[in-house]
Amino acid sequence: MQTAYHLGPFGPSDLLALALTLALWLAIGYLVENPPKGRVSVSKLMERYRHDWMAEFVTRQPRIFDATMIDNLRQSVAFFVSAAMIAIGGGIAMIGNPAMLLAIARDLTLPTETAGLQLRVALVVAFLANALLKFIWAHRLFGYCAILMAAVPNDPAHPEARHRAAQAADINITAAKSFNRGLRSIYFALGSLGWMVGPLGLTLGAVVISLTLIRRDFASTSRQVMLRRM
Repeated sequence: MQTAYHLGPFGPSDLLALALTLALWLAIGYLVENPPKGRVSVSKLMERYRHDWMAEFVTRQPRIFDATMIDNLRQSVAFFVSAAMIAIGGGIAMIGNPAMLLAIARDLTLPTETAGLQLRVALVVAFLANALLKFIWAHRLFGYCAILMAAVPNDPAHPEARHRAAQAADINITAAKSFNRGLRSIYFALGSLGWMVGPLGLTLGAVVISLTLIRRDFASTSRQVMLRRM
């Protein structure tokens, strides 16, 4: 009868905690990208500023500042790509070395069932892998944005100038969305480390991360600053 309520090394509480974590991860992403009317998120506010940036870009001469900005954005994304790859490598190394994983678990007085520990680390690696894919795509999109910006005619009166700038803004926004999705996966990877101490740790980690993300997108000081005179 007991095996009917367990899946491998996990009990029903582990499965519920895992389901809650995945549900919160998806729900937070949807909420941030589709905020309720009257409570716009920081991500949505930044979309307006990105459009304003490209509108100013059309008339700005020289455009050195804009080129520097795009380069800085790509470098920032590249840093996270490298960090995610290193973290994934470390996670895979831990999964592939059960002896080391068990030694760490014993030192920290954590549960010492090998399969359970490996699967817990695998969840963290899965979030990191998703983040890596999002960061790589964001880096590529910021490259597309740079090309579109370079295609904007120097003459602001050119019939294609504002149209191409608007296209660059849309690509810039898409890149930022991918980058933000990667960051959320990093956050949830950190929260998933709580599973090492049990299902309650995973649940608390997911809830704390969710509240942190909600606060930063809907109740932060930076959001209040962005809302001024808008």
